[in-house]
Amino acid sequence: MSRPPNRGPSRGGPARRSGPPRRNGPPRFVPPPRPPEPVDAGKQKEEAIELEGTIAAVLAGTMFRVKLRNSSGHEVLAHISGKMRKKFIRLVIGDAVKIEMSPYDMDKARIVYRIG
Repeated sequence: MSRPPNRGPSRGGPARRSGPPRRNGPPRFVPPPRPPEPVDAGKQKEEAIELEGTIAAVLAGTMFRVKLRNSSGHEVLAHISGKMRKKFIRLVIGDAVKIEMSPYDMDKARIVYRIG
């Protein structure tokens, strides 16, 4: 009488391993974390200019024309920040908003907060 071949633990044979084959040898080398790089005064990131304004027009593609509060009729093209887009904050004409502008391009801005 012949016996069937061993096919795993249910038939009394050796247990089969799942996953990648076992490596014999030293553990994998993991480099230590890098120390933070020193920030030079010349390489420092320019800070955004925060201003307040009112939405003057709603344009296509979540773009807005924003009239600045503290200047005489200056308007900028602004888009919604990612967090406002993620939270589905709705903006309509006349809403007061807080915007951030880059010091390099004074005609474009990012809307970061709806004031009221």
